[in-house]
Amino acid sequence: MHSSTIDFIADSRRRRAHSYNLVIAILVVFLATTFALALVTGQSFTPPKDVIRVLLGDDVPGASFTVGQLRLPRAVLSVLAGLSFGLGGVALQIMLRNPLASPDIIGISSGASAAAVFAIVVLSLNGLIVSVFAVTAGLGVALLVYALSFRNGVAGTRLILVGIGVSAMLESFIAYILSSASSWNLQEAMRWLTGSVNGAQLNQALPLLMALVVFGGLLISRRRDLETLRLGDDTAAALGIGVAMTRIFVIVAAVGIIAFATAATGPIAFVAFLSGPIAARIVGNNGSLLIPSALIGAMLVLVGDYCGQFLLPTRYPVGVITGALGAPYLIFLIVRVNRSGDSL
Repeated sequence: MHSSTIDFIADSRRRRAHSYNLVIAILVVFLATTFALALVTGQSFTPPKDVIRVLLGDDVPGASFTVGQLRLPRAVLSVLAGLSFGLGGVALQIMLRNPLASPDIIGISSGASAAAVFAIVVLSLNGLIVSVFAVTAGLGVALLVYALSFRNGVAGTRLILVGIGVSAMLESFIAYILSSASSWNLQEAMRWLTGSVNGAQLNQALPLLMALVVFGGLLISRRRDLETLRLGDDTAAALGIGVAMTRIFVIVAAVGIIAFATAATGPIAFVAFLSGPIAARIVGNNGSLLIPSALIGAMLVLVGDYCGQFLLPTRYPVGVITGALGAPYLIFLIVRVNRSGDSL
């Protein structure tokens, strides 16, 4: 009997691992296919053989510019930003056991946006220095929200409410700054605020790639601790998890990766918010949500940008498309959480 029970448990774990790995494989295939389509199609069709030649460094008339200078940087930045938003967003949602605990809701995106708008409109800065302002402010606002919500520990609901309040103040600050902006600075600030990969260049992707490797690697290395936190703080502590240190570790890593992504593309609305719940519906209880959420985030940005550019009568930045998808889901999720106290 004892042996059969052990065999049953082992078999159950194997099935869950197989199901989880299958989901990961399917998501990777979908992402790779979407990435390839983004390089091949657009306003004109580029044969796959020409795309491959461009990727290998050959000079192909027409394709070298279309693919190498326009499509490839845009697709690469979309994937990296989506991976970052999806991974950082779900880490915060898991840690606080609340699907509303995304950077869009708790003020991190607003902090980065406020700093970037201030740098563009008031200080007349551009380029890398704006990104530095955004990253620094994103980290600073996260620490502020954490400090204000700390009282004998950090409760998820309290942190979310404090974050919403801080976000509202920052949004008011952004509106005040924009009201006095010149037409050129206003246009640049609004492009940044909307969330866009327009004009993407490969050199923008390098800092984000490094942040993804460092902060993303740190988050994935703590995936078991994060999954244990889903059971509750008391249970996690009983199982030997340092709850307070894990929370601080996850917040720093998640906010870091989100801040770098926001600095590169602006706050692409609701990607960090949507990726985790979608991954939870697909994966269920079969494994960690970190990698599936990252892959889903990448697809949301890549597909959203493609739709905004080529499938609608007017061209829209990717943030407009993801915002249109995320806003109704936010209302639905608030209603469901209010009724059932649901979590990821």
